[in-house]
Amino acid sequence: MIPMKKILRRLIVFCLLMQLLITFPVKAFAESEEAIFAGGCFWCLEHDLEKLDGVVTAESGYSGGDLTNPTYKNHSGHQEVVKVVFDPDIIDYKYLLKQYWVNIDPFDNEGQFCDRGNSYKPVIFTSNKGQEIAAKESQENISDALNIPLDQLKVDIIDSKTFWIAEKYHQDFAVKNPLKYNFYRNSCGRDNRLKKVWGDKNLLFKDL
Repeated sequence: MIPMKKILRRLIVFCLLMQLLITFPVKAFAESEEAIFAGGCFWCLEHDLEKLDGVVTAESGYSGGDLTNPTYKNHSGHQEVVKVVFDPDIIDYKYLLKQYWVNIDPFDNEGQFCDRGNSYKPVIFTSNKGQEIAAKESQENISDALNIPLDQLKVDIIDSKTFWIAEKYHQDFAVKNPLKYNFYRNSCGRDNRLKKVWGDKNLLFKDL
């Protein structure tokens, strides 16, 4: 027969373990933050942002419009967007904004690269006042770094709307379909245009 003290000890250990298992995932989730960006094809922007240290997940989807349950075939009024969940202890929102800027063409609000139309226009969606302030400051910093008037930057900064996740086959498209993804990205001229606009990203970041 097991002594009562051993039973109580085991119960205490079990309860402590259960508390740890429950507490830490909830804590990690509560401490993460979200950001939503539109910057042309969501395959590309997702792939550019998800590889950053501190990014927990990056999901392709639709936002900005009023259509309920949009799909790839019908997302009228929405932009293709990427929702980024990130750990602010590793990567803060301001640095994430820098990475967003250098992965888009900030002069084109009629689309991005070879993709044209409202679905592909660049937008920063902000979910609170802090993000709004940081986004506008980043816009001013980009204006100074590129030595251009602020009104030449055609990226909208607006309040977040409902994020609708895209179909499963769009998620991690670059990883699942590398040949098709690389062909699309190269043929669209995305990297050539980014290099022309931003040049050496590391030099730019010193000024931001």
